[in-house]
Amino acid sequence: MRAAPPRLLAAARGRELRLERPWLMGVLNASPDSFSDGDAAGVDARVERARELLEAGADLIDIGGESAITGVPAVSVEEEVARVVPLIERVAGELGALVCVDTYKPAVAQAAVAAGAAIVNDVSGLLDLGLADVCARTGAALVVMHTRSAPKVRRDDPGLYDDVVADVLAFLGERMAAARERGMREEQFMVDPGPDFAKTPAQTVEVLRGLGELHALGRPILLAASRKDFIGAVTGRSPRERLAGTLAAVAQGVDAGAHVLRVHDVREVADFLAVRGALRGERAVPGELLLAGELRHERQGQSGNPQN
Repeated sequence: MRAAPPRLLAAARGRELRLERPWLMGVLNASPDSFSDGDAAGVDARVERARELLEAGADLIDIGGESAITGVPAVSVEEEVARVVPLIERVAGELGALVCVDTYKPAVAQAAVAAGAAIVNDVSGLLDLGLADVCARTGAALVVMHTRSAPKVRRDDPGLYDDVVADVLAFLGERMAAARERGMREEQFMVDPGPDFAKTPAQTVEVLRGLGELHALGRPILLAASRKDFIGAVTGRSPRERLAGTLAAVAQGVDAGAHVLRVHDVREVADFLAVRGALRGERAVPGELLLAGELRHERQGQSGNPQN
């Protein structure tokens, strides 16, 4: 089934985002306990990481101050604001990047938007409708994600859904309707099927097989499958070893018409999409295209096994 044509997200704090190709959302964690790339780096190091993501091909940067890891207490509003606001100010200001804040707390979202964020990425499924109030008031876009559990609570129940794809559709439609009642406009929404959130690996696979069904909601689809647990379950790989599995999920998502891809490995995903687009005739390949001489072989001391 051919995916529906991409939609126009026209309201992200006055910005008009034309999603005519898959956009890459680079992940920038400001928390030391992220499941895949947490560290204790300071603001300067994280700003440099944002610069690297943008140079690698990221169209926007997703900044989060609290990881989704379970079994760890939630971060206070004050601590989360302290983690994300200085970073957002610099990434949006110094680097001129389009910034999304990953939070489910209205007070954090308000501070983040004031600091320069244009999109709020809520992994709670609008547990607190105050987030909709913030977006209605500021014009920020809102990513509404499917989940049937509270933030930082793991729920692996093989019998939870009779039809998980139908549940995703119904849930997202209901939460957007609730947000519209708080003053949000249709063009402010994006939707996320929530891979791994209140889903077993098998349920996540089922959702991603049916990802194209989400076009019925009429809003851009954000796919956040990078390094997720379902990939680890299928491959037996730890988070930083899941790039190949992530690329397979990206291919499935793009085939289904996903508009935004939230990824850790921006350079690798950008390369994958470039070659995929060339082979599918979706990317122009000039007849005079040649490989630069310095790229023909590995240089002395570089890793790899160049072909003769």
